[in-house]
Amino acid sequence: MAVEISAQKVKELRERTGAGLMDCKRALQETGGDLEKAALYLREKGLIKAREKAGRVAAEGLVDAYIHAGGRIGVLIEVNCETDFVARNEEFRTLVHELALQVAAANPRYVRREDVPAEVVEEERRILRQQVADSGKPPQVIERIVDGRLEKFFEEVCLLEQPSIRDPKRKVGELVQEAVARIGENIQVRRFVRYALGEGIERRQEDFAEEVTRQIRGQDGS
Repeated sequence: MAVEISAQKVKELRERTGAGLMDCKRALQETGGDLEKAALYLREKGLIKAREKAGRVAAEGLVDAYIHAGGRIGVLIEVNCETDFVARNEEFRTLVHELALQVAAANPRYVRREDVPAEVVEEERRILRQQVADSGKPPQVIERIVDGRLEKFFEEVCLLEQPSIRDPKRKVGELVQEAVARIGENIQVRRFVRYALGEGIERRQEDFAEEVTRQIRGQDGS
C-alpha cells in the first residue's frame, strides 16, 4: 500500500536538499516517508548535485533536428550546456535527440510549467472549476480536485513534465536531471519548434501523435 506523503513533508525535504518537488515526493514514496532515507536516496540518484548546478551559466550546447519518416513532422530543439566539450559529448547529443523525439511524439506547447502564461493557467483553472462544479462535487473539495487536474494539464503541455515516451513511469525532466548528475554540467532545454504537415486540417493531431509515438518506439524495438 502506498504511503500518503504530506505536502509539508515534501516541502521540508526540498528545503533540506534543494531538490525539486517531484523528486522529493518520489524519494519519500520510495523510502516510506523517512526524511533521512529520502535525503540519502536523492544523493544516491545524484539529484541534489544536479540541482546545485542549475544556476550555472549554460551558453554552449546543440541545436538538433528530427524529421519524422516521410517528412510529415519536423522538430528543431535547442539544448544548452556549459562547455563546448560537453556539447560534443555523445551522451549529451543522444539526450538532445531523445528530447527532439519526445517533442515530435508528445507535442508539448512549452518547455516547463513556468513558461505557461499566467492567463493560460487561469483560463484552464476556470474551465476545470466549472467542470467540477457541474459534476455536483461539494464546494470544499472543488479546489483540491481542480489542483489535481491542473497538474495533469501541465503534464500534457510542458515538455519537462511529460512522461517519457521511452519510459512512461518517468518524467522527461527527471531524465534531464539524471544526465546533469552524470555529465557534471548544467543542462537546460531552451526552446523548440514543431511542425506537422497539414496540422489541424486532415486529421486529429492526437491520432497523429499516437502514430508517431508507436513508430519511434518501433525504430529501436522498445
